[in-house]
This record gives sequence, C-alpha cells and structure tokens, in this order.
Amino acid sequence: MASSQNPTAGLAEKAATKLAARKRFEAVFPLLVEELIEYLASEGMPREAQEWYRRNLDYNTPGGKLNRGLSVVDTVDILLCTEPGSGGKRTRELTEPEYLKAAILGWCIELLQAYFLVADDMMDRSITRRGQPCWYKVEGVAEIAINDAFMLEAAIYYLLKKHFRSEPYYGLLLELFHDVTFQTELGQLIDLITADENHVDLSKFSLEKHHLIVLYKTAFYSFYLPVALAMRMVGITDESLYKQASAILLPLGEYFQVQDDYLDAFGKPEVIGKIGTDIQDNKCSWPVNVVLLHANAEQRKALDQHYGRKNAESEQIVKDIYVAPNVNIPGKFEAYEKESYQMLTGLIDQVDESKGLKKEVFTSFLNKVYKRTV
Repeated sequence: MASSQNPTAGLAEKAATKLAARKRFEAVFPLLVEELIEYLASEGMPREAQEWYRRNLDYNTPGGKLNRGLSVVDTVDILLCTEPGSGGKRTRELTEPEYLKAAILGWCIELLQAYFLVADDMMDRSITRRGQPCWYKVEGVAEIAINDAFMLEAAIYYLLKKHFRSEPYYGLLLELFHDVTFQTELGQLIDLITADENHVDLSKFSLEKHHLIVLYKTAFYSFYLPVALAMRMVGITDESLYKQASAILLPLGEYFQVQDDYLDAFGKPEVIGKIGTDIQDNKCSWPVNVVLLHANAEQRKALDQHYGRKNAESEQIVKDIYVAPNVNIPGKFEAYEKESYQMLTGLIDQVDESKGLKKEVFTSFLNKVYKRTV
C-alpha cells in the first residue's frame, strides 16, 4: 500500500522528517560553543574558566524540545521557500548560509530560554529540569549559577554581533531581544508576587492577572520572538506586518498556556511526560482562576484550605472541585478552545500575502498546538 494511503506510514514519515530537522539544528550548536570558547581564550581566560563555560552551555541549552529555536528556521523556510497562498507548496530549499543564519537566531532564543530557566529554577527552588538536576543543584555550582545565567544571556549578544553586525537589520535584532527579555522578566515579577508558594492567598488571583503573566512570561518570547526574528532576517520592513503578527501570535501563546494549565490538571502523566504540580505549587493557573469565578461558598473555603498545599489529599480535593457540576472545568476549557480556534483562524484569514507575510507561518503554529495532548 502506498504511504499516501497508509496513515501509519504517513505519521512515520513526518516523525522522521521532524527528527532530521532537529538533528540538523542540533549540529549547529557545537559550532557556536566553540566560537564562544575561542572568545574566552582570546581574552586570556584560564582553561578552568573556559571549561566551566563550556559545561554551562552544554548542560543548560540543548536537551529541551527546542520548539522556539526550530520555529525560527521553520518560519524563515516558509517565508523564503513556499509559494504564497499555496498552503505550503515549496519553490526551493534554503541555501546553507540562509539555514545557518536562521539556526543561529534560533539558538539565540534557546540561550535566552536557558538563561531564564537557570534563574527560574533557583527562584522556585526546583530540584530537577529536563530529567536531570537543576544547574544550581549540580555539585560545585550552587550560587555560581547566578553568574552562569548572566553568561548564557551574554552569549546571545556575542553571537549576534559576530554573525549579524554587517546586516541592515542588526539593530532591530538587538532591540527585539532586549524588549522581549524585559517583557519576560516583567511577567516573572507578576508571577512571583502573585503566587508565592510560601504564602497562599487566592485573593491575589484573577483571570486578568493570569492573562498578564501568560502574555509577558510566555507569549512574547515563545511565540512572537521566533517569528519576528525570522521576518527581520528575510527583509520584511513593513511595521504593520509586525503588529499583525503580534495580534495573532500573542493570543496563540495565551491559548497554548491555558492549554498547558489544563493539561497540568487533567492530562495523563504517561502521555504529557510529567506529573502536574500547579495545584501543589500554588500556581496562578487558568483552572483555579475560572473556579474562583464559579465556586460556591463551601468550595471557596475548601480552595483556601487546600490549594497550594504540598500533599496529595489536598490536591485531590481541589481536583474534585474542578469537576463539580457548577464549575465543570473540562466543559469550560472545551468552550474556550473552540472559541480561541475560531478567533485565531479569523485573524489568520486577514493576512494579506501580497505584502510578504504568509498565512502558513501562523497555521503551522496553530496546527501544532490545537487540541494537543502533550
């Protein structure tokens, strides 16, 4: 049977293509590490410092899903190599220099992610990250991780200067990284002062706060930044197109995080690959904020007593409230998901491809996250 008629063969082919794309992207990172270590050597840094930095880079940057970095490459590929209005019909392949530039920008986002995570794990006193000890928990690291986080961020600007200084859009790349870093840190601030694990206070929670946290802590750097970097690289200069991209990608990022919050409470650990901890960690998540709007007095009292408590019994009491008939988080999420999909497809339909932006950029993002289970 031909693969086009065999869904299993089709899925296997997609998986193989995805794996090949990841491996090609991963192959660029060691080259960037060598450039950074060579810089340290040129500055007269001792071998011990060079090896520490190499270990920091290798331990904290690769190893995740790499979705943000790969999204830069995918977006550049769509913008340069597909026919407008064709739903992704290819016209050519990226040249090696084009691919390398896109991959470097992608790894710069992954370095930004690594910087955030090293710092975030210390603030949250987390124990593990990506199946291994958090960097500050590694023997001999401890508070040095603070400086290591700064050095992960500094790598971004060294690589941008080395590879893009002669490009007309170099200053705009710097502006994007600086702006999005500040926005993400603002989101982290709101999260930290709203949802203190040691002082549970649900009166600080609201859907408005959740919206701000999600928008600033996740949507800007995870959804808007990859696309905006790709747009700058391919030479899109019309600022109205960046506003249009933002108007689609920020709500898409919010939908993704609401979905993530829902899966944390209702996803099966063997499917999503982790055990949800939002309830025990006192997270200002979407389900609890919806519950606060619909809970009766008895349920609200139970939430105050049990949300954010580090035990399975309290967690189960909260989950039981989530599925109570007057609350019905699964039903409300289903309605939210349907409404979000309709809104996002409507915004994507408004993209005028004659100006250089392509609908496929956004539909590819939406198709990856719509009704996902992992």
